[in-house]
Amino acid sequence: MLSIVKADKTHMPLIVPLFDGYRLFYGKQSNLTAARKFLEERFDRNESVLFLALYQEKPVGFTQLYTTFSSASLQPFFILNDLYVDKSFRKMGIGEALLQTAKEHCLKLGYKGLALETETDNPAQKLYERLGWKKDSRWFHYFWTPE
Repeated sequence: MLSIVKADKTHMPLIVPLFDGYRLFYGKQSNLTAARKFLEERFDRNESVLFLALYQEKPVGFTQLYTTFSSASLQPFFILNDLYVDKSFRKMGIGEALLQTAKEHCLKLGYKGLALETETDNPAQKLYERLGWKKDSRWFHYFWTPE
């Protein structure tokens, strides 16, 4: 019933509405055209890996990974930037399956690991911790934005 596929541009009609739903979840305005353009650029530039969850062939969730590097350890790792499951399909193990697929992909490539950040009130934290993710209390995260 549930399958997870490594997406490519042929999956765009399935991914774009989910990606737009993800952005809505984070308080952004719907913009299917901009969502499609953004995702197409990621695929065209080979800048991300996107896994798509299909439940009975219906697109219900995705996770998107971006590669970055650790200079200290001299290894690549993934930033798990996006994880989204359609509201109607939550609590069915789909998020867990997507996270497990991301872990397996990381292991397959021999990467150092997976990093993610989430809002402090995101209920998915319980899932992350249950699956072995550790909350980092040693580091502060800073972000700069041009004025």
